[in-house]
Amino acid sequence: MRILRRTLVVLLVVVLVLVAGAVAVYWWQRPMLRTGTGYAAHNACAVTEVAGRDDPASDLPSNPLVPYLQVDVDREQAVTTGSLLGLLAAQKAWFTPGFGCTLADDAPEFGEASTVTSEGNPFVDAAAPAPSDELDAALAAAFGDELSEADAAALGTRGVVVAKGGELVAERYAHGFDAETPQLGWSMSKSATSLIAGMLAQQGEISLDDAGLRPEWSDERADITVEQLLRMTSGLEWDETYDLGTPITQMLYNEGDMAGYVAGLPLESTPGTVQEYSSGSTTLLCSILAERTGLGADLPRQTLLGALGLSSATFEPDAAGTPVCSSYLWATPRDWAAIGQFALQNGEWNGEQLLPADWMAESLEVLPVDATDDPGYGMGWRVNVLADGSLRWPELPEDTFYASGHDGQKVIVVPSEDLVVVRMGFTPEVDDEPSEVQLVADVIAALASDPSVE
Repeated sequence: MRILRRTLVVLLVVVLVLVAGAVAVYWWQRPMLRTGTGYAAHNACAVTEVAGRDDPASDLPSNPLVPYLQVDVDREQAVTTGSLLGLLAAQKAWFTPGFGCTLADDAPEFGEASTVTSEGNPFVDAAAPAPSDELDAALAAAFGDELSEADAAALGTRGVVVAKGGELVAERYAHGFDAETPQLGWSMSKSATSLIAGMLAQQGEISLDDAGLRPEWSDERADITVEQLLRMTSGLEWDETYDLGTPITQMLYNEGDMAGYVAGLPLESTPGTVQEYSSGSTTLLCSILAERTGLGADLPRQTLLGALGLSSATFEPDAAGTPVCSSYLWATPRDWAAIGQFALQNGEWNGEQLLPADWMAESLEVLPVDATDDPGYGMGWRVNVLADGSLRWPELPEDTFYASGHDGQKVIVVPSEDLVVVRMGFTPEVDDEPSEVQLVADVIAALASDPSVE
């Protein structure tokens, strides 16, 4: 009997140690696990509520957590919960009309979203274009019509829009998408943010050399300027690697106040000397713009979205009410084309100059720095001519510039051709850039051979 008791005590101790160890490991890994559950919750909420699609799982790239992720939707409360096995590391994404989906413990309060109509946007109600055979062939190649079913699916093109001279000349959509389906631009949001900053500069709300941007910055961070945040030369410590536990995933999926998190990071280089691609810099900038104007989460709607008539667009904020300007702008490909057209027109829209006359020229200027991890990056836009004079894309005209986002999002602008080409897709596993460059080259060749297009 005594031996049995001892055995039971030993077993109990072992069980308790194992349980304690498992709990300790869970709490140690919980912030990283919340990256997966946060992404699942936000993705499911936004794909269904913002994009109006019914298969959010198809937008979730493969990762080790996917088989264990559970998503539950409460439409009455407008909340989507992502968790592991329905229990662990739960995250909630709340849908707010006009503002999209936000990760937060409780339903956020952003006030009423300003109404945005399509008035003044030439692309929204334009008739579906009847492209030439050559343009049809260019779009067919972009969708992988000649590829195997598996390769075309991996290419993942979901929408292409071509505008020449401010008019739609071609468009095509994948199954499940159409001209009214908003699609996430990811880091193309940064290019839109540059335009928002330009509009505020035109209104006298900000200037590029504004410094002292955060009251708690009493060290060298006080020297960081608006321009340095736009150019990603702030010097704030950062790692853009999309992996569990990195600053970018910590910001997007574990921080209610994303800008506060970024502002609390230390300097790793002197402001203005090193360029390091940083989604944190752009979201931090938007918190400053939102506070300066007093517009909060409504900032994009009362600036760029309203002015251009981007009625399909949603710029999602974080729980603190800061628009997540690095990553979370949803819009139809036609509205993305309007953003490209606005940049092409140097900020003129329906006869009104909404950007400083030199804003786009400054945005496309690549300043010398001691080091960069993104050659050709200006102020929210990338250019074809790199600092050493070489061309990023020799196949395209030198004056080409573009917005670029995760998984193959592109708005490519070619001023010498009066051309805007939008490519949207879901391409997490293949290098789609060659196909995007080829698309634009094919479009230029097709338009050159069509006498009906001026």
